[in-house]
Amino acid sequence: KKKKKKKKKKILRNMSHKSAFVNIVGSPNVGKSTLMNGLVGEKLSIVTSKAQTTRHRIHGLVNGDDHQIVFSDTPGVVNASYKLHEAMMSYVESSFKDADILLFITDMSENEMNHKETLERIVKLRIPVLLILNKIDLADQAKLEERVQYWKEKVPNAEIIPTSALHKFNIDVIWNRILQLAPEGPAYFDKEELSDRPMRFFVSEMIREKIFLHCDKEVPYACQVEIESYKEADNITHIRALIIVERDSQKGIIIGKKGDMLKRIGRDARLDMEAFLGQKVFLETFVKVDKDWRTSEQKLKKYGY
Repeated sequence: KKKKKKKKKKILRNMSHKSAFVNIVGSPNVGKSTLMNGLVGEKLSIVTSKAQTTRHRIHGLVNGDDHQIVFSDTPGVVNASYKLHEAMMSYVESSFKDADILLFITDMSENEMNHKETLERIVKLRIPVLLILNKIDLADQAKLEERVQYWKEKVPNAEIIPTSALHKFNIDVIWNRILQLAPEGPAYFDKEELSDRPMRFFVSEMIREKIFLHCDKEVPYACQVEIESYKEADNITHIRALIIVERDSQKGIIIGKKGDMLKRIGRDARLDMEAFLGQKVFLETFVKVDKDWRTSEQKLKKYGY
């Protein structure tokens, strides 16, 4: 009888499964998307050196036999100046409500979080908070110690992990800590999935990333990318994409002289898509003006905000 009991205990222990919603928040351009991509292992979020590139909450999944961790990369915390920013901040707000673990990301150059209300909420949280002090490769030891002390006083409930997401330094430390803190629970999504976002979304984000890389000033922020058609064949995927801007002058910049800019955006995005999908892509891109779409609640809803 005793032997049977032991066997049963062993089976129960093997069946224990951990699952957690890990939400990533912080100011724009502190490295949230680079960190999430490092943790998930695929290029899920837009990563450029310009602020406010992530507009939606993006869920990336990391699955193992005994765990499922759901990462959510939120838009950078901003003071709302457009209706679009208000919509972006609503994603940040919801990330506090469904988190099991919060990753609060700051970097070596951030002295004060630009959104005080968000910081106040983080300090009051009762869930584990990992404060990721990113870009430590850009500072010396004295500066690092000063920053660690500063954030210890600001967010006493947080565990501080100095990191360089770009160089993948301490990513494994963050990952192991997340697994230790994750509660027991079932898998929320299919274990074969990389994200809960449809493929059309990632394809549109790849185009948007190239607009950020190749275009200056306000133009990338005024762009929305809609995938009009996405058709998979045996060895090629046909994609038709519409780049939406707010003004004719922006349309001219996106198209460029003799269509050069649009060709460059399309070519670079297509190469990323082919690497992501593992097959050839035929990509068509068009540009359309939808006047002041960022300030219209109705238009924002139409585009999924």
